[in-house]
Amino acid sequence: MSHSTSIRSRLRSAGIAPRKSLGQNFLTDDDTARRIVRLAGIQPGEVVLEIGPGIGALTRHLVQAARHVIAIEIDRNLIPILQQELAGAANVTILQADALAVDFAALLSDAGVDASAPVRFVGNLPYYITSALIRRMLESSLDIRSIVLTVQLEVAERIVAQPGDMSLLSVSVQVYGKPEQLMRLSPSVFYPQPDVDSAVVRITPYHQCDHPDTLFELARAGFSQRRKQLRNTLSAGLQLPKTDADELLADAAIDAARRAETLSIPEWMHLTEVYVQRGYAAAKRSDSSASDSLNNSDVAAPTTANSTEL
Repeated sequence: MSHSTSIRSRLRSAGIAPRKSLGQNFLTDDDTARRIVRLAGIQPGEVVLEIGPGIGALTRHLVQAARHVIAIEIDRNLIPILQQELAGAANVTILQADALAVDFAALLSDAGVDASAPVRFVGNLPYYITSALIRRMLESSLDIRSIVLTVQLEVAERIVAQPGDMSLLSVSVQVYGKPEQLMRLSPSVFYPQPDVDSAVVRITPYHQCDHPDTLFELARAGFSQRRKQLRNTLSAGLQLPKTDADELLADAAIDAARRAETLSIPEWMHLTEVYVQRGYAAAKRSDSSASDSLNNSDVAAPTTANSTEL
């Protein structure tokens, strides 16, 4: 019996069908699972936070490599199968929760692990939470050594894109760390088979970004109209007169006729510093606070759970 057939049989015997609404595609190839765990580079003293363990295809190899594994699974129907699969492992905590809502540092403490322990994230992510979850991981206070994720191939290519083909997603990831595409996965290694290829991406954090919220504010404005020049997108997105947008870009030594996808990460960081130094960020916060006090009832809450951009 193949591992794929075994997974189908176990799900069926438990009366469980893969849920498209949760983007569930279970890894069935054990050789691929072993390779992903090797690529994660886990050291014996490290803790792994696994997002979306499913029924444990990766988890059973992770527990052999890590000091402790915290497996976060949103689908409560899978928890009994996951517990059965890992019944012999003493170094695993299985948690039914939404990874977009949990406090990662608190999870370590609850598992009896020092919050300063070196951490690696591993996960198989559905498209609709990829960018929001990556930002939550990268902005956490944990000592993150790497993040190894299985995502749609198109998403992987956007994450690792270089200037000339950048997107809001690539900027948002590369501000915090270096991404690499490690391997490509055929639909045949999953059940049910997805319609597209997948890829394994590793993100290695390198520093904390100064003024991240301001940088993302600028990036959102810049990418809001991809075909337009920065002088136009920043003017519209930041509600600046075009003369101010031109001056801002000139001070940052960026040609106002360029488009957002051509900027490098150092250029985005420098633009952010200039924006802050010129006082635009403080003025915008002041205007926003005044507006919020007058129109608070009209402000809708953000829906980050379904966001595909940061």
